[in-house]
Amino acid sequence: MSRRSRAAAASTLRCAAAGTCDQRPVCRARVLLLCLCILLAFALTLGLILSENETSSLEDMPIRVPDLNKDKLTHRPSKPTAAQVKRLVSEVNWSRLWYAQLQPFLIERHPGSRGSRTVRRHISSLLDSLSAGWSVEIDSFNSKTPRGPINFSNILAVLDPNAPRRLLLACHYDTKIMPLASRDPKQVFIGATDSAVPCAMILELVTALDIHLKMLKQQMAQVTLQLVFFDGGEAFEKWTPSDSLYGSRHLAEHMSRIPHPPGSEHTTLLHAVDLFVLLDVIGAPSPMFVNHFENTARWFEQLVSAEKRLHKLGLLSFHPSEQIYFRKDVIMDPVEDDHMPFLQRGVPVLHMIATPFPSYWHTMEDTADKVHSHTVENLTKVLVVFLAEYLGL
Repeated sequence: MSRRSRAAAASTLRCAAAGTCDQRPVCRARVLLLCLCILLAFALTLGLILSENETSSLEDMPIRVPDLNKDKLTHRPSKPTAAQVKRLVSEVNWSRLWYAQLQPFLIERHPGSRGSRTVRRHISSLLDSLSAGWSVEIDSFNSKTPRGPINFSNILAVLDPNAPRRLLLACHYDTKIMPLASRDPKQVFIGATDSAVPCAMILELVTALDIHLKMLKQQMAQVTLQLVFFDGGEAFEKWTPSDSLYGSRHLAEHMSRIPHPPGSEHTTLLHAVDLFVLLDVIGAPSPMFVNHFENTARWFEQLVSAEKRLHKLGLLSFHPSEQIYFRKDVIMDPVEDDHMPFLQRGVPVLHMIATPFPSYWHTMEDTADKVHSHTVENLTKVLVVFLAEYLGL
C-alpha cells in the first residue's frame, strides 16, 4: 500500500470512530423515550382497571330510597348546646320584627283586595332578599264564594325543592271581611293577632336563621323547610265547610296529586310533609297553647322543653316561671283551622293557636296596640330553638 493509501485508510477509520461516539447519546435518548412510553401505557391500563372496579363497586352498592312514612316517624331532633342556643336566639331582632316584618301586614287584606296584593309583594320580596335561596311560588286559583267567584293566592316557599322530606310552617295572611253594621265605615279590620303577627313571626324566623338555612340547603339535607302563607282562611259570611279555608283546601288537594319524589307511583308531596306546624291568633299577652293531637305529642314536648330551657338560660323577658305558654296539663277541644284539609289526609299536625281566644278576636279592636312585644319575641325565640332542633341547624 502506498503512503497516500495508508493515510486515506487511517482517515476513514478516524471518521468512523467519531461517528460511533456521536450516536451514543441519541441511542440513550431513544431508550429512555421507549421506557417512558411503556410506563405511560402501564399507568393508563392500571387506571382503567381501577376505574372499572370502582364503578362496579358503586353500582353494587344499594341505593337507599327514602321511606317517607317511616323516616318521619323515626326522625330525632338535634340537641344544641347552651352556647349554640344563645347564639341562635340572639339573631332574633324585635325591632326588625315590628317594623320590617309586621308593619306591612297591618292593613285590610281580604282576598282579591289591593291590600292582599301589597302583602303578597312584601312576603315575596323579603324571601327573595335572603341569602338562603328560597324557591317562591304564587299559587293562584279561583273559587266560588257566597260573594261570587274570587281569585285567591297562596304564597309557597321551599328551601330545597329536591329534598325528600319537609317541615311545613304555615299561617294565613288574609283578613276577615267585617259587616258594616259592626264597624265605622271608615274603619278597616287589620287582624293584628289573626293573623298578621304569626306571618311576621315566620318571616323573622327565616331572617334570623338565614345563614343556618343556607348551610342546610348546601348540605342537601334529608329534611328541608317549607313556608305556606294561606289566602282565604276566613269565611266570607258564616263558617261552613264550603265557606272557609279556601287556600288550605286547594293546596292540600293540589299537593295530593303531585308525585314525590318525582316519578313516584305511591307517594306525593303530602307524604313528604313530616310535620305541619300552623301558627294562628298570636300576639296577646300570656297566651296558652295545648297539644291537640296524640301523634304529634312528642313535638309539642319539644316546644315545652324549649320554653323551659330558654327560661333557665335567662333568655326570655317578662317570663316569671319556666312554663307559661305551652301546657301539657290542660286539655282543650281542637279548633277548626287551615290544618284541617291536611289532617284529614293523614298529615301530622302541630297546631300552635292561642286558646282561649283573646276577647277582641274577630272584632275591630284586634289592632297593633294589642300586640304584646315581649310575648311575641319570646315565642319567636322558642320557635327558633324548635326549628334548629328539628332541622339540625
